[in-house]
Amino acid sequence: MARARKSPDAGISKPALAVGAECLLEIGVEELPHQFIAPALRSLAESAERLFKEHRLAHGPVKTVGSPRRLALVVERLAARQTPAEKEAMGPSKAVAFDQAGQPTKAALGFAASQGLAVTDLEVRATPKGEYVFAVKREPGRQTALLLPDLLSELIGGLSFPKSMKWNASGLRFARPIRWLTALYGGKVVPVQWGGLSAGNRTWGHRFLGSGTPQGVVVKDWKSYVAALERNGVIPDQDKRRAIILTQLNRLAASAHGHLHRDEALLEQAVFTVEYPHAILGSFNSQYLALPKEIPMTAMKEHQGFFPLISKGGGLLPQFLSVANIKMPSMKLIQKGNERVLAARLADAKFYFDEDRKITLADRAERLSQMTLHQRLGTLKQKTSRVRLLAVKLTEVLNRSDLSRAAERAALLSKADLLTGVVGEFPSLQGILGGEYARHDGEPDDVCHAIQEQYLPPAMEGEIPPSLLGKILSLADRIDTIVAFFHVGLVPSGSEDPFALRRHAAAIIRILVEGQLHVNLLELETYAKRLVQQDGFKSTSDASALAFIADRLRFYVKTAHRFRDDVIEAVLKAAHRQAFDPLDLLARMQALQQITSRQEFNPLIVGFKRAHRLIEKEQWERRKIDVTQFQHPAEHELYKALVESRNESLVHLAKGDYRAMLDTLVGMKPSVDAFFDGVMVNVQDQALRANRLSLLYEIDQLFLGFADLSQIVVQGV
Repeated sequence: MARARKSPDAGISKPALAVGAECLLEIGVEELPHQFIAPALRSLAESAERLFKEHRLAHGPVKTVGSPRRLALVVERLAARQTPAEKEAMGPSKAVAFDQAGQPTKAALGFAASQGLAVTDLEVRATPKGEYVFAVKREPGRQTALLLPDLLSELIGGLSFPKSMKWNASGLRFARPIRWLTALYGGKVVPVQWGGLSAGNRTWGHRFLGSGTPQGVVVKDWKSYVAALERNGVIPDQDKRRAIILTQLNRLAASAHGHLHRDEALLEQAVFTVEYPHAILGSFNSQYLALPKEIPMTAMKEHQGFFPLISKGGGLLPQFLSVANIKMPSMKLIQKGNERVLAARLADAKFYFDEDRKITLADRAERLSQMTLHQRLGTLKQKTSRVRLLAVKLTEVLNRSDLSRAAERAALLSKADLLTGVVGEFPSLQGILGGEYARHDGEPDDVCHAIQEQYLPPAMEGEIPPSLLGKILSLADRIDTIVAFFHVGLVPSGSEDPFALRRHAAAIIRILVEGQLHVNLLELETYAKRLVQQDGFKSTSDASALAFIADRLRFYVKTAHRFRDDVIEAVLKAAHRQAFDPLDLLARMQALQQITSRQEFNPLIVGFKRAHRLIEKEQWERRKIDVTQFQHPAEHELYKALVESRNESLVHLAKGDYRAMLDTLVGMKPSVDAFFDGVMVNVQDQALRANRLSLLYEIDQLFLGFADLSQIVVQGV
């Protein structure tokens, strides 16, 4: 007969787990694009932790470092073998598995065979359903050294990049050709095979500052790896490189009597472009300071990766900082080369800027009919016309008709700078240069500011347009973009969003909520869609632009305000009933989240859900309530509470006082409870039943006027 259950540890010897050893992996490559490195390092660390967990390998801290020529992973105290595991499977009941004499039946024999065990190895355990037979398999765990070759190969192959390539006969893909692999565990080489390469215990230093030995440098652990690379011109740790770069930049900026224009993206680029950083101070002709400072700053940052210097007064200095990947006795040659390249860029920019101002933005706006927005959506001239009408509509919605003319003018000129030479050379300056050119043309200041602010915020983070006119123009532009692209079937799917529509939707939410603007997006979506149809574009999709924007609102309130999921869904599900005003919906969510902590709220929701289910099940519609048919005092009481609460709620709704409205609804709890305690709804008398359902229908509608409270999760229900 099967054994009775023993302690899982009974009879098992417990040798102390072997002390973990360090694991080091380095992937040596041709120079990687700087923007590939940080995501690859994050992925490498996350994948390593996941793989080790899946394979029951205990370990200490995981660290990744990288530079243009290497991605490296070090894992401290990686266990010498897997943690023992126990797997169990539940079989038939004891009564079925064994006869009265205690002999195994066919059921027990079959179960044991299916599990690869002898029937005598089965265990009988007590469960809530009675005694059952269990098959228990204990796995002692394999040695880490045997698992690592496959695990490290999987780590390398699991890295993905925006662009990959094949570089040898193996046919495997990577961002750049892999030139060497270093893999060590406890100081011994791990025999990893990948991409036609075999891992060893050697690494290679800086291309020009290294020892120059073609055999590379032998390493045995992380400490010797770092030391060997630093002796050979490589600072492998990106955090250390970042600190060195910042120290050098700040020191040189102070020597020039200015301060660094801090740009995290530019700093990240410098960190992952060099292996041995050395900052250089350069200069340019002060005549270029007459240009709008955004032009020379963009020329420095985007095209050359240089850091602008700002004076104490906030102006641009005729000097810049660059970070080289080498240190030489004299850096003059590199400095002069940087100055020469920047001078050519600035000369081109000045030429374009002077030429651009010879034609007004208004004249350029007429030529937008020659620029295609998208093959399915016509020209930028058509888009500008729609944005102009939407901007005017927004001034009406916001009760700011005094801004109508300025909004129309700003929208008319908003895309004209796309036809200028400077924006052609520096696309990131669109809008910014448009405002400058508008100012040169004598346009009103508010129009110039709105043009400059139209692309704010650039993402989920960042400043929203400071001026109301800028907010209006940005909203009009983005609403038209989303509605137009959805109309012709250009809808984001999964992670694919080639037209950045999610970013536009997030910006709409932020501008309305953080800008404290009450706008009914349902009304604006309808208006924007009509404008697209009037331009002659036929609908090819049923996808809802408003639902797409609502999804961004859902993400925004969850991350920025930490609202409960059920609170968010309760408000959003009822939002389409009358209007979709994100600022108003946020206020409802705030009030609802606050009241969910009230002791009497959950019991009220239980009663409401009961009424809501009855109405949904019967698909009941509004009918007049006949008070003469009330038979129970609870019916009279609930009807009285309904009338009083409805009147109070209408006042609170009109004022936007949602906390007071919810207080009113909570005040109905005794009447709702008494009704369900004393009244049966589904009675045989059909007239009486219909009257009671009609009463519950009005209760349901009253609650739904605030939110779909059936979405609220009540513990235990």
